[in-house]
Amino acid sequence: MLIDYHTHHERCGHAVGTLEEYVRRGIEIGLSQLGVSDHMPLLHVDPATYYPEMAMPMEELPRYVEEAFRLKEKYRGQIDVRVGLEGDYIEGWEARIEEIVKAYPWDYVIGSVHFLGEWDVSDFRQVHHWEGQDVFSVYERYYDAVTKAAQTGFYDFLGHLDVIKRFGNKPEPEREQETIQLERKTLAAVKKAGIAMELNASGLSKPCAEMFPSERILQAAIEMEIPLTVGSDAHDPHKLSEYLDQARTLLYSLGVRELATFEGRRRTMIPLEERSR
Repeated sequence: MLIDYHTHHERCGHAVGTLEEYVRRGIEIGLSQLGVSDHMPLLHVDPATYYPEMAMPMEELPRYVEEAFRLKEKYRGQIDVRVGLEGDYIEGWEARIEEIVKAYPWDYVIGSVHFLGEWDVSDFRQVHHWEGQDVFSVYERYYDAVTKAAQTGFYDFLGHLDVIKRFGNKPEPEREQETIQLERKTLAAVKKAGIAMELNASGLSKPCAEMFPSERILQAAIEMEIPLTVGSDAHDPHKLSEYLDQARTLLYSLGVRELATFEGRRRTMIPLEERSR
């Protein structure tokens, strides 16, 4: 059984392809389950004056949900479409996030931290914000936000747990043990919340050249028995499931034998078999 639980389409502004193109591509490459999970509309910044093409406009959200569920029914029997949302966690905006999470019958909601205040740490146009920063302090702020996201109860799994490393900014080697402590504290919050996390393969195509999260974090999560799922974070139908063969191979080599799937906000574990690599 092959799955991909993290994808984006044209509504978000920085991806290409319609939802139906993703579904058809999923069928073509033999996916059993396809998770559509576009970005939640921006809440804490004005879309008209902020960086363009960051997320779908608020008026598109109900249209996205309607189309996704229509496709779920249209292609039933050919592929299982799971309707999700990447629901950015933004500290101080919990009430609005909760409204959106509760407003629709999602199959799952991904909890991702992209923003520290108005700085999107995953946006290539905003890398200048790293200038003059103490990298470890930024990591402290980031992992504090991820911990708080886990504690909200809004999410079914956390996305790209260490995306803060995307552009290659990492704390100094002498602060490695402190960084490990930040990671472990965050994972402990995920474990306590009873939610899953993803192995997001898209990091292999980014400057960090490493999946999200790192193998070090991944091994710690496995030791803690945190459920795992996989996602390509595709922004183009032709990149659907990109690098997921490597993700599954890595997970299997580390002893993982099940992956988390979601429907109606309920988690079901499916076998990860060696031949599916």
